[in-house]
Amino acid sequence: MSVEAVAYSPPTMLSFPSSLPHMHHLLALLLLVVAVCKLTALMVERREKLRNLEAFPGPPAHWLFGHVQEDGTELDKVVKWGKQYPFAFQLWFGPFVSFLNIHHPDYVKTLLSTTGPKDDFGYRFFTPWIGDGLLVSSGQKWFRNRRLLTPGFHYDILKPYVKLMSDSAKTMLKITHNISFSNQYNVLNSAFNVRLSSHFSGTNAYIKAVYDLSFLINLRVRVAPYHNNIIFHLSPHGFRFRKAVKVAHHHTEEVIRKRREELKKETELDRIQAKRNLDFLDILLCATDEKQHSLSDEDIRAEVDTFMFEGHDTTASGISFILYCLACNPEHQQMCRDEIMHALEGKDTIEWEDLSKIPYTTMCIKESLRLYPPVPGIARKITKPLTFFDGRTAAAGSLVGTSVYGIHRNATVWENPNVFDPLRFLPENVSSRSPHAFVPFSAGPRNCIGQTFAMNEMKVVIALTLRRYQLIEDPNRKPKIVPRLVLRSLNGIHIKIKPVDQQP
Repeated sequence: MSVEAVAYSPPTMLSFPSSLPHMHHLLALLLLVVAVCKLTALMVERREKLRNLEAFPGPPAHWLFGHVQEDGTELDKVVKWGKQYPFAFQLWFGPFVSFLNIHHPDYVKTLLSTTGPKDDFGYRFFTPWIGDGLLVSSGQKWFRNRRLLTPGFHYDILKPYVKLMSDSAKTMLKITHNISFSNQYNVLNSAFNVRLSSHFSGTNAYIKAVYDLSFLINLRVRVAPYHNNIIFHLSPHGFRFRKAVKVAHHHTEEVIRKRREELKKETELDRIQAKRNLDFLDILLCATDEKQHSLSDEDIRAEVDTFMFEGHDTTASGISFILYCLACNPEHQQMCRDEIMHALEGKDTIEWEDLSKIPYTTMCIKESLRLYPPVPGIARKITKPLTFFDGRTAAAGSLVGTSVYGIHRNATVWENPNVFDPLRFLPENVSSRSPHAFVPFSAGPRNCIGQTFAMNEMKVVIALTLRRYQLIEDPNRKPKIVPRLVLRSLNGIHIKIKPVDQQP
């Protein structure tokens, strides 16, 4: 046998490079096919949405961004378009997501009288954190949980919270001046009886996680590519989101576990109340339905996390803009201060009985919520056709959004809608308007279950702030408001303050 006959020549090494270009071409072709199929599906979906809302014309939209361009003027555009398209018009979020934007009380009444699910565009971003809580649940589960949670906001439960709110507000005014942080601590302190000795340093893991989650959900709604689950999951923000969810869930589960241990020997709420004030978590853990079924650990965690979000971020926005409105309207601010001083009678704190003694301050709070609603819009995905009073119909599957900001500044409903006028909320003026003309807490069966809690907190913070400080507008730095999950300002809210005994 010759040596040449058995010489080794590795066929794999010789053939692999020649096949590699073919693999690249095949992969590129496959990706192209997937992209074309996805784009075709999106275009079909877009045509269907246009057909579903063909009875509702709207302003021209940018081919890529739609009507959403975050520059601090989009809410004013919604009000402007509302004059051109009465009652409702189409509003596009990018090229493939559309809402029927309604901005009149008669349309709102039709939508909010239903108990249908929230929309699956924005609120689905919450579910990895808050689960299937009241904010996103629907059907029998929503009915059951709403009924079980309602006792947690009864007069007897809310009354002791006022002292805790007052203590938190005084601490905020003396030390932190951080409204958002103070609200986070206040919710933990009052609704869940959680005491945080390190809350001033800002290092508490749970509070930081809640802050991060609120920020990241805001970001995801604003950034179109992040609407895709895979893109968001693979992004650095997606990693940060999952990390924060893990921290928040761990803390919530620990709070629930410890409270369960405390309640093992006390199964009746009246026995617990004899030892201390009931809180929201007690209600959750002891609630049972007509079949004596209690909420699962998953349900309890979902409601605790939901309340933490809704009870903190929205109220912080509301308080911030109320202070801004009072700074811009010093004559009304002084009338509130005089009323508060008279009601408190020299006290440096506010009690439950004092809340009813400040009606003018309450009207100013409501007028601020009208001009700057903390939740500028809410939405539903309708499961059946919805016909409005003028005969026009939105097809099943449509996303229908209530522009709270647009309703509150609708010139056909409010005279001089951009003017700060607390007298709009005198009882005789309220009775002459549609109850759906003022909806900062939504309306109908799915209204905000915690609205009394929120109003009480805002009254406490505003009263103690005005008792201590004079608020002065900074005319050179007007807020550029934007509709994110809650109403925010791109450039912050700038207010100068002086102790009341140093007024110019």
